[in-house]
Amino acid sequence: MDLIPKPDQVASAASNVAHKLLYGGLADLRPMPRTLIDDGPLREVYHYRPHKTTRETGDPVLLVTPLAAPAICFDLRRGCSLVEHLVQQGRPTYLVEYGQISFKNRGLGIEHWVEEVIPEAVKAVSEHAGGRPVHLVGWSLGGIFATLVAADRTDLPIASLTVLGSPFDVKKVPLVAPLRPILRLTDGGVVTQLYRLLGGAPRPLVRRAFQLSSGTKIITKPLATLQHLDDTEWLAQIEAVDHFTRNMIAYPGRSFGQLYHRMLKDNQLLTGRVEISGREVDVATVKAPVLVFAGNTDGIAPINAVRALVGLLKGAHEVRFEIVPGGHLGMLTGRAARTTTWVVLDEWLEQYSTPDDRARRPKRAPRTRKPVATAATKEPGTGSPRGARGDEVAPDRSAIGSNPERRFSSVSSRNLGRKP
Repeated sequence: MDLIPKPDQVASAASNVAHKLLYGGLADLRPMPRTLIDDGPLREVYHYRPHKTTRETGDPVLLVTPLAAPAICFDLRRGCSLVEHLVQQGRPTYLVEYGQISFKNRGLGIEHWVEEVIPEAVKAVSEHAGGRPVHLVGWSLGGIFATLVAADRTDLPIASLTVLGSPFDVKKVPLVAPLRPILRLTDGGVVTQLYRLLGGAPRPLVRRAFQLSSGTKIITKPLATLQHLDDTEWLAQIEAVDHFTRNMIAYPGRSFGQLYHRMLKDNQLLTGRVEISGREVDVATVKAPVLVFAGNTDGIAPINAVRALVGLLKGAHEVRFEIVPGGHLGMLTGRAARTTTWVVLDEWLEQYSTPDDRARRPKRAPRTRKPVATAATKEPGTGSPRGARGDEVAPDRSAIGSNPERRFSSVSSRNLGRKP
């Protein structure tokens, strides 16, 4: 809204204020309809009902929720819901979530999710979809868990793996830097005693930590709201994010301890090897093709923290790295995600669909896929970095929308990728 508002801006602002006062908000927070198909200890697997005008076709997509975050991260609000988008595209869409974590769950470690919850969800989804392979899509810690599952259980019917905003090099996370002197001074003992006493990280603490990750946005939010009082979409998105934050879930004690000591304190993920149930799980054993997303303004999982995963996936059929607009949640389900992240994901799912699914979809020019270890590999004997199709690429893809293997590049990505 202009410093001196125009008449139409005043009218829009008045309408938005009236709508919020009369109806409680502007965001359409109705969840997409779904059906429970499988459950177990802290495991609920849902199938989203097909759109009434679209027939489900193709391999199913399983959305993997991170610990502590509510499953509405994938279904934020109508118009900014990845679930809604996939359902409208005709993709069989499923989600695994974990329910509320309580003090009695304090003894559960990350092996519960890596060895039981997610593998069982993959099998349930594959069976429900008629035996098809499953596209795993994990956000934040959900992406880390999905990667560990794909590495640990190469026997599972996994068609592809998509990882969004998952930091594999915690040293590259600015939010962690101020804590390192304290960790070195106390060797983590204070934090250990605290989470053992509380049985984990309680909901209020998790919620506050997510809010603080937004930095100055908390302080500037009231002023920004006044400036956008005439922008219905902007206000609706803020409402939806606030709703998401209010529904944060606690971390179980043992899982929080493992994440704290192994990933935050020791940065174990950077090695690609994580100990689970007394054995080593190596990310290099992932065979499925992997798509990795990083958000250009993500404070929780900055670009370089996410990019670290690419070099670890030495055995993957293909690895693709994409930088998209948005912060930690915005890259997944923000307004810009509709024309950036989702477009790339649609292309990826179509590329790795099974043949009979391709027969039902409009045919495109065939493209050759070669197994590659990273998004850019060296041409033997030349040292020149080349992509999966042999075309020369730059070794450092820091520009948004700069991946040369993309067939679709969004307007938002291209604009953000341009140098001033």
